[in-house]
Amino acid sequence: MLVVEDSVKMAALVKRGLEEGGYSVDVVSDATDGFWLASENQYDAVVLDVVLSSEPDAEDGFDLCRRLREAGRWSPVLMLTARDAVRDRVHGLDVGADDYLTKPFSFEELLARIRALVRRGADQRPVELVAGDLALNPATAEVRRGDRPITLTAKERSLLEYFMRHQDEVLSRTRLIEHLWDFAFDANSNVVDVHVRNLRDKIDRPFGRSSIHTLRGEGYRFHDDSLGAPSA
Repeated sequence: MLVVEDSVKMAALVKRGLEEGGYSVDVVSDATDGFWLASENQYDAVVLDVVLSSEPDAEDGFDLCRRLREAGRWSPVLMLTARDAVRDRVHGLDVGADDYLTKPFSFEELLARIRALVRRGADQRPVELVAGDLALNPATAEVRRGDRPITLTAKERSLLEYFMRHQDEVLSRTRLIEHLWDFAFDANSNVVDVHVRNLRDKIDRPFGRSSIHTLRGEGYRFHDDSLGAPSA
C-alpha cells in the first residue's frame, strides 16, 4: 500500500490504521516521490491526499493521479480531501481516481473502501474510451466524434465517462446520482435528466446519432449506435 500525504501527523495516522488492518505501507510526502514509487512498484492501492504542498505551483494529488494514469499505472487510487466533496469527486473521476474520502473519516470506513478497491484490483484501463466514432480520453479531458472535437463541462464529461465504462448496462438515476453527485443529493431531482439532455445535445444530435437511450421507469443505457439498436 502506498500513502502520499504531506501532513506528517495524518500520514502517521493513516499508516497505523492500514497496518492494523494487515497492510504493508510505504509513505511519502510529495508528488515526485509518489510518482517514482508508484511507477516502480505494483501497489494494491494508493491512498492519495489532494493537497500535497502549500506551494502554489506544486503538483497536487489530482496532478499525480493523472500522471500515473497517463504512465499506464493502474493501481486503484483512493483520494483524501478536506475540500468540497462533490467538486473534488468530479475532478478525481476526471483524472482517474477510483474512490474518495472526505476528512475527517473513520478508520473503519477507510479500511472498508480499501478492501473494496483491493478486491477490484489493478485492471488495466484503456487510455481512451471508445464507442464507435465517439472517443473520450479521461486523462486529457478530450472528447471527439470522429475528427470533430466536442467541448463538455466537467460534470458532462464525468457522466459520459461513467456511461462509456458501463456500456449496455441499465443505469438508474439513483445509481448515477450516487456515483457522480452526492449520496445526500435529492433522488427526486431532475439533475440527471438535465445533464443527460445536455450531453445528448453535444455528442449525439449534431451528428444525427443516438447513443443514450431512456428506459422508462428504469433509467438510461449507453449503446454504441453503430452496432444497431440495443437488445431489449
